[in-house]
Amino acid sequence: MEKLKPKLFSVMKSYTKEQFVKDVIAGIIVAIIALPLSIALALASGVTPEKGIYTAITAGFVISFLGGSRVQIAGPTAAFATIVAGIVAKNGMDGLIIATLLAGVILILMGFLRLGNLIKFIPYTITTGFTSGIAVTIFIGQIKDFLGLTIVSEEPLIETMDKLKAVFQFISTTNLQALLVGVISLLILIVWQYLPGFCKKIPPSLIAVLVGSAMVALLNMNVNTIGDLYEISNKLPTISLPSFSLKTVQNVLPDAFTIAILAAIESLLSCVVADSMVNSRHRSNMELIAQGAGNITSALFGGIPATGAIARTAANVKNGGRTPIAGMVHSVTLLLILVVLMPYAALIPMPTIAAILFMVAYNMCDWRKFVGLCRTAPKSDIIVLVTTFVLTVVFDLVVAIEVGILLAAILFMKRMSDVTEVEGWKYLDDEDDADSLSLRAVPHNTMVYEVSGPLFFGAADKILKITLDEKMNCLVLRMRSVSAIDATAMHNLEQLYTDCKKKNIQIILSHVGEQPMHVMEKSGFLDKVGRENVCAHIDDALERAARLG
Repeated sequence: MEKLKPKLFSVMKSYTKEQFVKDVIAGIIVAIIALPLSIALALASGVTPEKGIYTAITAGFVISFLGGSRVQIAGPTAAFATIVAGIVAKNGMDGLIIATLLAGVILILMGFLRLGNLIKFIPYTITTGFTSGIAVTIFIGQIKDFLGLTIVSEEPLIETMDKLKAVFQFISTTNLQALLVGVISLLILIVWQYLPGFCKKIPPSLIAVLVGSAMVALLNMNVNTIGDLYEISNKLPTISLPSFSLKTVQNVLPDAFTIAILAAIESLLSCVVADSMVNSRHRSNMELIAQGAGNITSALFGGIPATGAIARTAANVKNGGRTPIAGMVHSVTLLLILVVLMPYAALIPMPTIAAILFMVAYNMCDWRKFVGLCRTAPKSDIIVLVTTFVLTVVFDLVVAIEVGILLAAILFMKRMSDVTEVEGWKYLDDEDDADSLSLRAVPHNTMVYEVSGPLFFGAADKILKITLDEKMNCLVLRMRSVSAIDATAMHNLEQLYTDCKKKNIQIILSHVGEQPMHVMEKSGFLDKVGRENVCAHIDDALERAARLG
């Protein structure tokens, strides 16, 4: 069983000065990368810029300290932006803090209940669908600032479709100077990553911020900056408790579950990616506990939801980070930057922030995977993928995940039902099978039916389709391919037994697996049938039927 022990405590046993130097360098570099992203993601989430940095500092430190991964870097991520913005708009900052606290508690419980491995049961089509959907919502949400639009609305625009509608309605208010800053910033973000040598070590987002800020300040351009729209604070994060109310808890509880599930999925995916890069193995349940503790800490210090960030984690690995010390250094570095440089964040133009988020959305959507799934996946998977994507864009992530999981479950059950068969041996038997009934003498008084596939409620009705011939006095049910059976199928077996008893037909079971045997034992079905009528092999079952004839 996986140990509930932070990875930090394990790696410190063989820690060296050389690795400490590498971790410090990697932590500083990742902090520089995280700075503009944390500000941009905070603004996309509808909160003030410093709250993104508060999140990276507090949650980032706690998750690295307690986490189950050697190299995970945590902080605000794009996946939460639309959820957070919706919660803040509907329930205010208190509602967001309560939702994040509840999500943290849920994550800790998931870890202690050792549910880390259950994340694998969420289909890839759902994670791809809502990830692409979130990317589109982020993109649409930033068009306004990229174009410098002046949108007049009586109420704040929360829904993605309302934002898109407003863009078309007010497109005539486009600010060409803002558009110029946005385009140049976007070009820097695109081109910089292809430049050779030393340039690759400098985060393109940092260059875009410096160039965009210089353009607006030196050319005296009429472009909104962060300082024009938000009050900038370089104060250290302090603990603040929200005003709890039962109504607010009820309102944000679905959002809390969404935050918890999304944090679990994204952080564990990031851990898997990191494992492949450093040839390590993370502790999934410990990582969930750390994510929960990190989110609780972030909420108490005025931050927003956090999770493992794949891009920042990869940057940590590429720059030599190999232990959680790097993640802790990243948080401490951001704390120093907050105090010293945060006032200068007021100079960053909003079109530059929009350009950074455009790139985040592009990298996040991974449209090639989306298109590839639409071309190659089975129709049922495509339905789940597209439905989750559309619902994320048109409604919200809560609805998308709920409907996506429900739809995936229904389609999976249909697929399992399609592969479950109950057929008479004359129609199903395979002569190439060493245990084929065609190679055996079936007693004249005996009917033999082969049951193939899991017997669950979606396929349980097939048991009742067995035709009972009153001229026969034995029914052999060959169950060698039945891996599992549920209560509904057990009920139908009981009904079959009752029908057989009325017609004086004895049921004989063959090849009953471990799980079906346990269910039959627990329900008392074995005692009804008679334990002497439960046979290990088809030969034993046919011999028993011959004796009863």
